[in-house]
Amino acid sequence: MGKEIETESYILAPDPYAARLTRAVTGRDQNGEITEINVVEERPLTIFLNAREIVTAMTIGDYPEYLALGFLRNQGMITDADKVLGVEYDEESEAVVVRTDQRTRFEDKLEKKTRTSGCAVGTVFGDMMEGLEGLKLPSGEVKLSDLYALSGKINRTPSIYLSAGAIHGTVLCEGGRPLVYMEDVGRHNAVDKVAGWMFSEGISPEGKLLYTTGRLTSEMVIKTALMGIPALVSRSGFTAWGVEIARQVGLTLVGRMRGHRFVCLSGDERLVWDADPASVPEEPRKSGRKGAV
Repeated sequence: MGKEIETESYILAPDPYAARLTRAVTGRDQNGEITEINVVEERPLTIFLNAREIVTAMTIGDYPEYLALGFLRNQGMITDADKVLGVEYDEESEAVVVRTDQRTRFEDKLEKKTRTSGCAVGTVFGDMMEGLEGLKLPSGEVKLSDLYALSGKINRTPSIYLSAGAIHGTVLCEGGRPLVYMEDVGRHNAVDKVAGWMFSEGISPEGKLLYTTGRLTSEMVIKTALMGIPALVSRSGFTAWGVEIARQVGLTLVGRMRGHRFVCLSGDERLVWDADPASVPEEPRKSGRKGAV
């Protein structure tokens, strides 16, 4: 019943009991006693764009189609101008093929570049930065009351993090409601899954907010901005370059969100101070991570 209460507002929520995402492993604790804990599984996923292999990512293996679509979208390899004909996942080969109706701009650009280390991703970061030029994020507002409500709901949501640890979560939110909660071993994978879901379902970024458990790095800021989402919130801290880019594109960046405390280092003009921080209780220590690492 508790699980239903915490996840009923979600469109997609974590399933910590799903097969293949975690595994029980036996070892010895600090007292030399036999103990069993849950650990997160990692498996490779190779992403193809039409006939071209793009990258092999390590992932927990859920929502491979969303991960592939979101990765290609966030890297600027496919755009709104490209018509996606299908996204096909083959479990046996652990590969996803995203097919478009014609060659994409990215495929043409690859032919003009020298690939290094057998991986195209190293050539892409500059293109992501180019995508920020002239970017205008929606204005809107971010209410403190919504931030506090989201923090409480998300932290109580049953998740792989609570059952096994060693994982990051990213949540797409609207107002005080969490909509889609994705987890993965890499925070970039989690946000790409959200991006893939949005792209697949035709969801507008206006009025949305991303909540992440990971650090607010340049990569997270760039991905959020390219998704058109105007606010990014985290329990963790910032990197200087992440803050610099957020200020450059006008992204609201809120970090160290624990209990009633937080710090906003960019885009504070969107904040609406409609809640008294003193009325928000201190965040209790997490429970439920039995056997987590």
